[in-house]
Amino acid sequence: MSEAGLRLTTYFGERDRAGGRLLADALMDLYGRHALRASALFRGIEGFGLRHGLQTERLLTLSEDLPMVAVAVDEEQSIRALTGEVREINRSGLTTLESVQLLSQSDGTVRLPPGARSIKLTIFLGRQQRIDGRAAHVAVVDLLHRRGVAGASVLLGVDGTAHGVRRRGRFFASNARVPLMVVSVVDRGQIADVLPEILASVEEPVLALEPALILKRDGVRLASLSEWQAADVAVACEAHRLSVYTGEQARHEGQLLYSALIRRLRREGASGAVVLRGLWGYHGRHRPHGERFWSVRRHVPVVTMLIDTPANTRRWLAVVDEMTRESGLVTSESVGQLWQPGEPR
Repeated sequence: MSEAGLRLTTYFGERDRAGGRLLADALMDLYGRHALRASALFRGIEGFGLRHGLQTERLLTLSEDLPMVAVAVDEEQSIRALTGEVREINRSGLTTLESVQLLSQSDGTVRLPPGARSIKLTIFLGRQQRIDGRAAHVAVVDLLHRRGVAGASVLLGVDGTAHGVRRRGRFFASNARVPLMVVSVVDRGQIADVLPEILASVEEPVLALEPALILKRDGVRLASLSEWQAADVAVACEAHRLSVYTGEQARHEGQLLYSALIRRLRREGASGAVVLRGLWGYHGRHRPHGERFWSVRRHVPVVTMLIDTPANTRRWLAVVDEMTRESGLVTSESVGQLWQPGEPR
């Protein structure tokens, strides 16, 4: 079944509060009360925002207020029913609202975004969900890799909802149904091959599709700046999200690429950016990879996300282009609605 939906994404700090409670708990309680089809809460490893200085888990003195990202998707009516409450309790973070196409089963009626060359495909799964005896997220990523998809990253949630039921991660529990999210960007021509296999193999799937543009892959530009700017015409665009998918150990001039990129963007005045560490994934020519018990260093994917106005983001695109000369998958998505901290309610 294919239907119009919305994605609600909130970026905030781990210590941000809503009244006397943590904002993260308030948001997840709200999504649970509204029995959202899918939502997930992610803890970042580095980032900054309008009201937050640089935070990173790599330095103990800067790890007390790490960035967080909460994502929720459902049919349009369900998301709009709670946006007022989200806006009321979220007085410090950035919130975006974007149109998506939701899929829950295959009936041959998928409506792809018109004119989009590439599609961002988001798949919500449970941590211990299985496909033919394998971890579902590993099986899905392997399928995307075999089909030649540019990249995929698995992001591990710590809380969320699945088909209307709250699934919260806890110590000393299996957390089998706590959500995780597989994010990939698929060429339009590949969708017809990929979707039927995923829908047929995943139990109770929740998939969200939205337009995206692949700008760069392993140092090679795949879209010109004029093509990227022309994407603004297709939607009522208030902002752009630039996403940079790399391996955690990727380097730029001897520094970790994601960390160097965050610091450069902050130094030059970007409004905010966040880095999420993946559990499994790949990009470009690399094979799927992830955490291994016997590895001395982490070999997992990371995703760096930056949101700003179209005019400002053109500046940051030049920075990203410079720093991804050798590796990384770079994509752009248009954000239809954006709420800044402190805006009138």
